[in-house]
Amino acid sequence: MTDAWEVPAQDLIPKVAEQLKGKIGHPVWMPYVRTGVHTERAPAQADWWYLRCASVMRKLHHLGPIGVSRLAAEYGGKKDNGSAPYHAAKGSRSVIQEALHELEKAGLVTKRSSKGRVLSPKGQSLLQKAAKDVMSSLVARNPALQKYL
Repeated sequence: MTDAWEVPAQDLIPKVAEQLKGKIGHPVWMPYVRTGVHTERAPAQADWWYLRCASVMRKLHHLGPIGVSRLAAEYGGKKDNGSAPYHAAKGSRSVIQEALHELEKAGLVTKRSSKGRVLSPKGQSLLQKAAKDVMSSLVARNPALQKYL
């Protein structure tokens, strides 16, 4: 069976984001918020919220159980300090927290007691089905990948 590890993230995340559009909502502040102190502007993509939620699900699948602070570090980057050297900065914890709350309301993520969050069986199923669809489309483009199905 195809796992979410075996397919490229750039193919898997948009596929999962499409499926999330009907299941989760987005916050009112979505068009205006920056995704961290290291960014200067809000994301340019209109559906960045669903892409971030799909990416959070993938990270929970690979790294879970994981908490908000560690996820914020995963989405961080380099902060421009002017003439001073660049330093690492975490991503927005508020964006991560809200994404996790929306995924929990949809039943895709569950909270473990003081250990962080993990994917629920429903969330794992969604990721596995999306990974299988992505792999089958990759095989259709390149038949040499048939052995991975």
